[in-house]
Amino acid sequence: MDRRIQKSRQAIIDAFMRLMSEKEFERITINQIAEEANVNRGTVYLHFADKYDLRDQCMEVQINELLRNCMSEDNFFHLPSKTALLRTFEYLEQHASFYSRMLTNKGSTVFRNQMETMFRQSLSEHLDSINLDQEMNRDITVQFLISAAVGVLEWWITRSMPYPASVMVEQFWNLLNCGVEGHERTSSIGASNLEALYTNVIRNS
Repeated sequence: MDRRIQKSRQAIIDAFMRLMSEKEFERITINQIAEEANVNRGTVYLHFADKYDLRDQCMEVQINELLRNCMSEDNFFHLPSKTALLRTFEYLEQHASFYSRMLTNKGSTVFRNQMETMFRQSLSEHLDSINLDQEMNRDITVQFLISAAVGVLEWWITRSMPYPASVMVEQFWNLLNCGVEGHERTSSIGASNLEALYTNVIRNS
């Protein structure tokens, strides 16, 4: 992409995110986005079909950025998943206004679905690669872990982050381990594999 085109596209995305931190999505207009980005309306439509397309692409950019910040590429195989979780919650703390807006306005369903979709494939592939206990239904396990991860993040953000990131990580990690505690003697998806599980989800998304 030409640098000038890329620069104007990024300016539009940045402008939209600033506006999202100030007002509800439905109240934002293309004119306001263009003015905030210091471009004309035509430039906005050159990159995005409408403000809904812009919103969806911003969501994708933010989720990808979240994943990149959760884990260093140099440490995929060595970084404990609790550390990855802490990075996740700390990143969300730093971008609280954007994520809060996304999860509390009418675009929350779209945002939640995108988060779930990004985790589903890599999580499914990782479960296929380990010796999951036959008593544990694979589809149910996938849905449980995805719902738990996204649900906890959503609850924390929409309630103005009532607990510090460190507390959230400790509680979330303990709950994940409790969820499989009854199967640890017969299943390979114990605590050590949960670390590998979360690492692979972040790595492959």
